[in-house]
Amino acid sequence: MLTSGCKMVALLGRPRKPMLKDSATTGTIFGYRKGRVCLAIQDDPYSVPIFVIELPMLTSLLQKEMASDIVRIALESETKTHKKKVLEEFVWAVFCNGRKTGYSIRRKQLSDDELHVMQLLRGVSMGAGVLPSPNDKETVTADGELTYMRARFERVVGSKDSEAFYMINPDGAASGPELSIFFVRSN
Repeated sequence: MLTSGCKMVALLGRPRKPMLKDSATTGTIFGYRKGRVCLAIQDDPYSVPIFVIELPMLTSLLQKEMASDIVRIALESETKTHKKKVLEEFVWAVFCNGRKTGYSIRRKQLSDDELHVMQLLRGVSMGAGVLPSPNDKETVTADGELTYMRARFERVVGSKDSEAFYMINPDGAASGPELSIFFVRSN
């Protein structure tokens, strides 16, 4: 009996195959409830984001959209160059469920708040909730609580001018993705 128990411990201690697909991308939507929402896309939860942008919409409005129905976010670049990948573009027109919400600029570097969120969520592959404030003295700022939603996304490259990210439902529901993010470069 002791021998089989030791074998069991040895088996459990071995690194196993990851439960999530390696090709899945991690997407994080976060922001203060009364502030603007940020979108960060990473190859995996431990890596530096390959794309970070502050969307021209309030976090509370996006949360209402997500509670009501399926959300489609489209980012459209009007740049005429085709030398860069579509995610390397800087200026984006942002649409949420077909309505134009404004313009955004992709960031090259993370702000202190964004870096704080990425460090806190480093080990989280999917989930939603409220994060502690980056300031230890202040638990709630004037903009409200810092909320987040992190999920795995299937990345689909349509062409050199388009990419899409479809949220993978953790429960395996066949009803389709609740959140889809599209990146399009118009010609």
